[in-house]
Formats: sequence, structure tokens, C-alpha cells
Amino acid sequence: MDFVHLHNHSEFSLLDGMLKINSGRGKPSEFLKTIAGQGVRAMAVTDHGNMFGAVDFYFAAREVGIHPIIGCEMYEASGSRLDKKADSVNSHLTVLARNETGYRNMLAMLSEAYLNGFYNRPRIDKELLAQHGEGLVVLSGCMQSQLSQACLKGNLDEAVRLAAQYRDIVGDGNFYLEIMDHGIAEEKTILEGILEVARRTGLPLVATNDCHYHHKADWQAHDVHLCIATGSALDDPDRFKMTTHELYFKSADEMKQLFSFCPEAIRNTVEIANKCQFKLEYGKSILPVFPLPPDAGTDNIELYLRGLCLKGLKLKLGTETIAPDYMQRLEFELGVINKMQFPSYFLIVSDFIAAARGMGVPVGPGRGSGAGSLVSYSLDITRVDPL
Repeated sequence: MDFVHLHNHSEFSLLDGMLKINSGRGKPSEFLKTIAGQGVRAMAVTDHGNMFGAVDFYFAAREVGIHPIIGCEMYEASGSRLDKKADSVNSHLTVLARNETGYRNMLAMLSEAYLNGFYNRPRIDKELLAQHGEGLVVLSGCMQSQLSQACLKGNLDEAVRLAAQYRDIVGDGNFYLEIMDHGIAEEKTILEGILEVARRTGLPLVATNDCHYHHKADWQAHDVHLCIATGSALDDPDRFKMTTHELYFKSADEMKQLFSFCPEAIRNTVEIANKCQFKLEYGKSILPVFPLPPDAGTDNIELYLRGLCLKGLKLKLGTETIAPDYMQRLEFELGVINKMQFPSYFLIVSDFIAAARGMGVPVGPGRGSGAGSLVSYSLDITRVDPL
């Protein structure tokens, strides 16, 4: 393995990326099977502003012997993510997960980007990156990154400042200056600037191709994708279009030839791939823990659940004494729930059902197997007595 693609857009870069990563149910796509047969042993997926395809990609890639690198091309606000202004500029930043901490930090950043940073796009900012910078590898980004734009404008002092800032946020050895060459005139200026930033800062370079489709001939289909995304016709002379046909999944030899002037930028793709060793744990339930209230009277969640069920069932039955058939059924269900480590699950569902009813949100009396649970009935999750 002498080169690794670290900047790739799957079909989850909606109406832009065309690299198909699975053929359904997490099975590898023909694209993944093909490149695995050609000797590709690692690659990243860095979709625009989301990780919707991360899990499917992880399992599909592993099935064909490709080491999956989970990433995202995040949108970065020019200032604070909380500022929603008409002149806000959404820059790009390539972020990869080194380990589980990094993966969780990426999820946290994207959640915040959608919930509070959304303005045209889900946006992070440097404050958020500083809060969740552990476990990441960050590349400076494509032409639309803040660092690249500073280079394009000839503001190398600003580019150096930004590079140092990113390095300080994610730590030494985890920030790389990303260089691209798709034959675009502006990229030449940016490339010269980034090489100077590397000279001034000593930061490592990494070569990427902004891959949106598999074969070079696929540029026409990609052009149609862009027309659909922007509501334009192919024959519209003023529509948005790419000025290059080089956004395809180039071979390692093509990339080495393209960046022959900077072989370390090729080698660093392998270095980054070796750093990114996140393993997705699967096969077991991972449920949130329900925090017990201060007046719970116990720190044992199983006893707390049992107490709520007894109280609730007495209220439902309108009696201080629970009949033996109800008690036997309740104890049986609680035993199964405790064995499966599901007390938190039932408490969380009870909590949001109660909140919904409190807001006047319609909640049905219960349906399916859920309405067969006496515990659910006791907690007022359902309102059908299963006995």
C-alpha cells in the first residue's frame, strides 16, 4: 500500500457524490469490489456535512478487505456557528477519526452543527472543534477551505496563522496541509501558497483527490446530478457546473505521477491511514443510562423501576393490594427486563411518553407486542391492561 485516497464522496453526499459504497444491507458495492480487486487496501469516506453512510461503509469495506477510514468534509462557519448572517461563508474542512474518541467527537460536532449551527448547511466552528478535537486527524481542506482561500488571496500570513491554530487544536502530528490538483487554475495559486505555508511551519503535506465518481467518463452523469441539485437544465449557460473532469477515483500510479514533485505528500496518505484505527464495536446493545432523580430513594435502577411499577399498577387497578395474577406477571416481566439490562430503556420511554402527553402531543393507547407488557401498562407507556 503506497497511496490511500482520503477525500471521497459517496452517494450520501446527496446529489453530488456518486461513489456507491453498498448494494443494500451493508453489502459491498461493485465499486468497492472493483477497487479491492485492483489492490486498494484502505480508503476514507468524507461526505459533505454528514456521516449518514459511515456504518454501511465500515462493514461493506471490511467485507472486501479494505480498511475503512471514517471521515467527513465538515462545513466550517467563518466566525461563530451561532451567527446566522446573509453574508456567512461556509468553508470546508476534512476530518477523520483516529479512534473511538475521535468518532464520538465527530458525531457530537455534527449533532451540534445541525441543531445550533445550521445556516444553509450544518456548520461547526473552531470553538466546537477545540471542544471535540481529541482523537481526530484534520486535513486543511479543498479549495473552499479557509486556509486555501487565504492562499488564493495571497494572504500567507493568515494561512500560516490558521494552520498553527488547527495544529494547536488537534495536537502535533494530527494536522496536515491538504494539496490537490484537478487542473483548475486557482488550485495552482493555492498549491504554491500551501507549499510556502509548509515551509514556514514545518507542517506535513498530504495529497488528495476530491473524488466524486469512479471513472473519468462518469463526469457527465455527475453533471446531471448537479443539475438536479440546483434545479437547472443541462443547456442553461448560467448554471453551476464543475470546471474539471478530474474528480474521479484515480489510481495510485496516477496520484504518484501527479504529485511527483512532492513524494512525501503521497507517503503521508499511508501514514494517516495507519493512524486511523477506529474499530466499530457491534453485536451488543448500547443503551443510555437513565439518571435517577434525587428523590429516588435508591441508587439501584432495578429497585427504582420496580417501585414505579408497583405504584403505577396500584393506581391503575385502584387498589392498595395487587392481585396474585398481576403480581406474578409483573415479577416475571421485571426479571426478564433486568436480565436483558433494559431498566433504563423502559424508564426513558416512560419519560418521553409522559412529556409528550404533558405537551398535548397525541399518544396512542398502545399497539402490537408493546401493549402486551404489564410493566408498560404500570408505567403508563400503554393504557391497555394486558390481563
